[in-house]
Amino acid sequence: MSWAPESTHQIRLEYFESTGNARLKLMWDAGVTDDSEARIAEAVALARRSDAAVVVAGVEEGEFRDRARLSLPGRQDDLIRRVAEAGTPTVVIVIGGSAVTMSPWFDRAGAVLDAWYPGEQGGLAVADVLFGDANPAGRLPITFPVSEGQLPLYYNHKPTGRGDDYVDLTGMAAFPFGFGLSYTTFEYSNLAIEPAAIAASATATVRCTVKNTGSRAGDEVVQLYLRDVIASIARPVMELKAFERVSLAPGESKEVRFTLGPEQLRMLDKDMRWIVEPGVFRVMVGSSSKDIRLRGELAVR
Repeated sequence: MSWAPESTHQIRLEYFESTGNARLKLMWDAGVTDDSEARIAEAVALARRSDAAVVVAGVEEGEFRDRARLSLPGRQDDLIRRVAEAGTPTVVIVIGGSAVTMSPWFDRAGAVLDAWYPGEQGGLAVADVLFGDANPAGRLPITFPVSEGQLPLYYNHKPTGRGDDYVDLTGMAAFPFGFGLSYTTFEYSNLAIEPAAIAASATATVRCTVKNTGSRAGDEVVQLYLRDVIASIARPVMELKAFERVSLAPGESKEVRFTLGPEQLRMLDKDMRWIVEPGVFRVMVGSSSKDIRLRGELAVR
């Protein structure tokens, strides 16, 4: 089929709109060449000649731009997988404001940095992290699933009364709520809950010690979760109630304190009234919703 750059065509459109919005998109791709395969091959060849590879990927989203799939659009998954398979240590930087599935390439990548929407100074900030001039300490405010089939997936769900796994997939998230790594490691110890029993209107103090066990200075985000063990209505399996970011030099330790009182222990009862019910609350302190390091109990009488 041949075409002329200045040819004229008549188009007749007939449609019937029953519900929803009407939309018309006219696509004209004559003469457009798909060079994605050549560009991916070029990136792979460059990676083989390099000491390290950095692949910047991202998603298209926004108001009226919802995504049906959480995978990276286009051939980005293929690009990352093939660059990583070149044998060069590969870092993937993800730009976006929502969860992304990474199954096709995650096991092959050396590291993943989620930069969200970093703004005008984002390039400098990302460079500082990549070169080790800054030690990241961000934590995920959402859950990243392995697959869309796991959705809805969130850490503070109510007891289901069934197994969490699927026939063909685990029920665990790829990255849980509160997850985040840095260039150092931290140790938790010495959990204390004082007093161990309080009245509904009183408060208790939760203390623990956090130590930087790595060789670099860094920040840790200490997270405190609660579970109301037995209540008059169904309660979440865990809820984030407090967190604190602490900066520690290598080998340095710090005591972290949280206060638990009516604001943290209350719930809406069946009549939608705020109350603090007597009972036992499980206290969990850790680095994420799935990385609980210390456990204890607080009784409310």
